[in-house]
Amino acid sequence: MKKVLKVLGYFILGLLSFCVLYIVAEYSLSRISAPRKEIDGDRTVQVFVKSNGVHTDIVLPVVNEEMDWSHLFPYENTTGKHRGYQYVGIGWGDKGFYLDTPEWKDLKASTAFIAAFGLGESAIHVTYYNAVQEDELCFSYQISRSQYHDLIQYIKQSLDGNQNEAILVKTNAQYGNSDAFYEAKGAYSMFYSCNTWTNNALKKAAMPAGIWATFDKGILSHYKNKQ
Repeated sequence: MKKVLKVLGYFILGLLSFCVLYIVAEYSLSRISAPRKEIDGDRTVQVFVKSNGVHTDIVLPVVNEEMDWSHLFPYENTTGKHRGYQYVGIGWGDKGFYLDTPEWKDLKASTAFIAAFGLGESAIHVTYYNAVQEDELCFSYQISRSQYHDLIQYIKQSLDGNQNEAILVKTNAQYGNSDAFYEAKGAYSMFYSCNTWTNNALKKAAMPAGIWATFDKGILSHYKNKQ
C-alpha cells in the first residue's frame, strides 16, 4: 500500500510540476515579441484581433482589392443567409469543441481529453459582422496589402482540401445566424490551441505577436499598448 501511495504521490507531484512549468512558459513566451520582418507598402488595410475571453479570431474586411471572403465562405452557408456584411471573423479550433460545446457547461470529459492530446479533427469558424466595436477584447490594427496577402494565404492553407473552395461542415451547431464551420487541417492540442493558430497567423503577417501562445491574454497584450 505504501508503494502505491508513493507512486501516486510522485505522479501528482509530476503533474503539478508540469502544470506550473506549462503556465510559466506560456505566460513568458506569449508576452515576448516575436521577430518581425520589414513591412512593405503603406498600411491601408484595417484588421482586428478579437477575443471572446478565451478564443481569438482575426477579423477582416469582407471585400477589398485583395480578397472577397464571401466567395470562399458564401453567405448562403450561414443560417441567416443575409448579405452586405462589412467584416468577417475567422478562427481555427478543435471541431469537437466547436460543435459539441457551445457553452462551458456543455463540456464533456471526452471532448476535453481528445482536444488536449491532439486526437480530434479541426475546423475553421467563420462569423460575419455588420460592424466591429473596439474594446478591451477587440483591437484594431493597420497593415499593408503585402501583410494582408500573407494573412490570406495563411488562412487558405489552413483549410482542408482545395484552398479556393472551403468544405462546409454540415451541422446545426452554429452560434448565431451569421456563422458557419469549415473543414480544416491540423489538430488542436495543449501545445497548439486555437490561440496558437491566431498567434502564428499574426507572425506570418508581421503583426505584433508572441513567440508562442495558447491563451488569448498573451496575444492581446501586444495590442493593448498600441492604441
